[in-house]
Amino acid sequence: MLEVKQISTEMTYDLRHKILRPHQGMEDCKYDTDDRNGSFHVGAFYQGQLISIASFCVDNNPDFPTGKQYRLRAMATLEGYRRVGAGREVVRYAEDILKGNGIEFLWCKGRTTVQAYYQRLGFQAYGEVFDYPPIGPHIVMYKTLTG
Repeated sequence: MLEVKQISTEMTYDLRHKILRPHQGMEDCKYDTDDRNGSFHVGAFYQGQLISIASFCVDNNPDFPTGKQYRLRAMATLEGYRRVGAGREVVRYAEDILKGNGIEFLWCKGRTTVQAYYQRLGFQAYGEVFDYPPIGPHIVMYKTLTG
């Protein structure tokens, strides 16, 4: 049984490092948006162990329509727990919070290797693939949270 809830910024660092930035230092896992006003972090726990995380922050992408926007950052799930719905539940939990606060638009810069995953969550690709050094190819993905 998964338990999904808001977590502290510090609780995200270990999974970010293990999954997203294993060849970088722990300092690279701390983002300037982590503690920005309005930012929050969500985690999924399985038998008390944190297995999936994502961070959400106010960040308007000028390429998208005006309105209330949030950005999804640093989504990660431990390899042994993928395909059990933890990531989907983390995003769903956050979307409920965002919708409740009148947020209209959620976007992210996703690795191309997980583009199909984001599409299954209802995101659409936008623009061209770009390099995000030192991590590799990414693409902007977005989702409308209203209507």
